[in-house]
Amino acid sequence: MEVYILRHAIAEDAAEGQSDAGRRLTPAGEKKLRRVLARAREGGVKPGVILSSPYVRAVQTAEIAKAELGAEAELLQTESLVPFANPFDLWDEIRRYAHARQVLLAGHNPLLSSLACFLIGAAGQAIDLKKSALARVDVFSPAPQPRGTLVWLLTPGSAGGAD
Repeated sequence: MEVYILRHAIAEDAAEGQSDAGRRLTPAGEKKLRRVLARAREGGVKPGVILSSPYVRAVQTAEIAKAELGAEAELLQTESLVPFANPFDLWDEIRRYAHARQVLLAGHNPLLSSLACFLIGAAGQAIDLKKSALARVDVFSPAPQPRGTLVWLLTPGSAGGAD
């Protein structure tokens, strides 16, 4: 199974009285995200399942990813992708979609960096996913303890183009 881990794009600062969960993407963030997704599309990324945190910026990121990648997958929101969720619980949810060749996750740090490390057996925060970064981790089996390989990591800077 190919697991695509997509950190949300740059979001606005919270306005007075606005919850963190309600923050939206900025135009600059959307631009960088689209650049990363254009490269991913060229590389054949077309997820069969898309899971997103329910936070507005993650949902927007997932919706843009779905459109840019030409995915027909339903976008499913899950509390397993909120910022401080547990990577073990998230893996249990991902395993439910083992039938899909490609699963895309849209969410937040520190969870996503921790998940990437968990999937490949690396320590702590050995992988730091920047905003709009997309990592591909190939997981060899949906077993309770994953065994995966980091195949690539794409950032807005490595995707080319000017900001």
